[in-house]
Amino acid sequence: MKAIMVMYDSLNRHMLGPYGCQWTQTENFNRLACHTVTFDNFWIGSMPCMPARRELHTGRYNFLHRSWGPLEPFDDSMPQILKEAGIHTHLVSDHYHYWEDGGATYHQRYTTWECERGQEGDNWQPMVGFRGYPGVTGNVCGEPKDNWVGQDFANRTVMRTVSDQPQCRTFQKGLEFLSLNHDKDNWFLQIETFDPHEPFFVQPEYKDMFPDRYSGPFCDWPDYRPVNNTDSPEFIDHMRKQYAAVLRLCDENLGRVLDAMDEYGLWEDTMLIVSTDHGFLLAEHGQWAKCHCPFYAEVAHTPLFIWDPRSRRAGVRTGCLAQTIDLPATLLEYFGQSLPEDMEGKALRPVLEQDEAVREGALFGIFGGQVCCTDGDWVYMRSPLPGNQPRHEYTLMPTRHGGRRAFIDNEILRTMRLHQPFSFTKGMPVLELESIGHVSQADYPTLLFCVRDDADELYPVQDSDRERRMIRLMKKMMIDNDCPKEQFERLGMGKIGE
Repeated sequence: MKAIMVMYDSLNRHMLGPYGCQWTQTENFNRLACHTVTFDNFWIGSMPCMPARRELHTGRYNFLHRSWGPLEPFDDSMPQILKEAGIHTHLVSDHYHYWEDGGATYHQRYTTWECERGQEGDNWQPMVGFRGYPGVTGNVCGEPKDNWVGQDFANRTVMRTVSDQPQCRTFQKGLEFLSLNHDKDNWFLQIETFDPHEPFFVQPEYKDMFPDRYSGPFCDWPDYRPVNNTDSPEFIDHMRKQYAAVLRLCDENLGRVLDAMDEYGLWEDTMLIVSTDHGFLLAEHGQWAKCHCPFYAEVAHTPLFIWDPRSRRAGVRTGCLAQTIDLPATLLEYFGQSLPEDMEGKALRPVLEQDEAVREGALFGIFGGQVCCTDGDWVYMRSPLPGNQPRHEYTLMPTRHGGRRAFIDNEILRTMRLHQPFSFTKGMPVLELESIGHVSQADYPTLLFCVRDDADELYPVQDSDRERRMIRLMKKMMIDNDCPKEQFERLGMGKIGE
């Protein structure tokens, strides 16, 4: 058995041809849809980057217990399970959060791995005092603009051609693996690129494919904030065109993988999964980016394409509900491995073979923010009560993404105490830490949408009966997750048994 997973970061479903977009250039995604089952009802789980990747390993929701962080000692890792079963697992990625504090336990779970440097503010090129170009705007998550953007522009100085791009180097490494191992058996290859995540940097020939009328200061890196009155229509169009230019390169590299599938006859015996961790807001709903605002469909409703050589269903679509935690379960089942008892994800084989549903609902959200739930037809975004407390994190790994991607602050560590084991911690007690700091997503009102009729979530619905049904579904899934009791209190949802 062989399998390939191609992962993008911030890949927008509504920007792809198979999902109805007519102006971006995604012919290889169109080609992919002809070879696969295209999922119309695929959703995120835990936001953002590394919480989603923890789910790709464990098949469990991350966001109800912990924010951004490493794999835990008690976690069951899909690549490691395959490795221990004699299946060679190989990761090639330019997603630099893998190598940072707060994420550095993931790549070691694979049999072998390779990293390509240079994305975003990766601490790579040593140019002392470099501060980028005058007039550059944009920062991310409150990071100091000089350090963050300056490092990014230092990295760009060695990316003179498209082949120098980390994305292209990553795909090239993946293709080299296929060239060397296509005729061997029992391997899993994960090709993962940070693109089309911001900043939207790509060579001029790609940007020239998407001309616009913007003439303001240089910007290819949108802030994480609401749209304001200084964001002109030309600026918004410019940012969307910048994204489309990077997406064009993503499409070209996908085409190289599809060419390899053709050349080596891998369609006969190799599963192919193409997906992303989440999408990205480009001024829709009056918002830029993600995490600070509700997870509207542009972020939470994501693309998924799967080819299973056992069922050989291609060029078809499914409306069955699925989400990120189902991907590790699907791969384990494909390779004939038992799913860990703690895994919440469902193997998607029934969907792929018979269009048979495997789940009734899906949770998604970010730690300390809204908790969201969908049944595939409705989406419910539940906000906490004023004060957003009580709120604790539970971990045995005191590093995380907190702007500095380092050890958790001493101020917080001084609050730690041992908490009794959860059902999935293998009998280990965990550290309970006070969650300090403001979570801006929690400031937004509770929202209910009928995505069956309003896919873009433009018209919130007031329906108390439907809201009660969604609360019951949300509560059931939270209980199944063995989430902390204070989550129900924080959300004003009463006691667990009510």
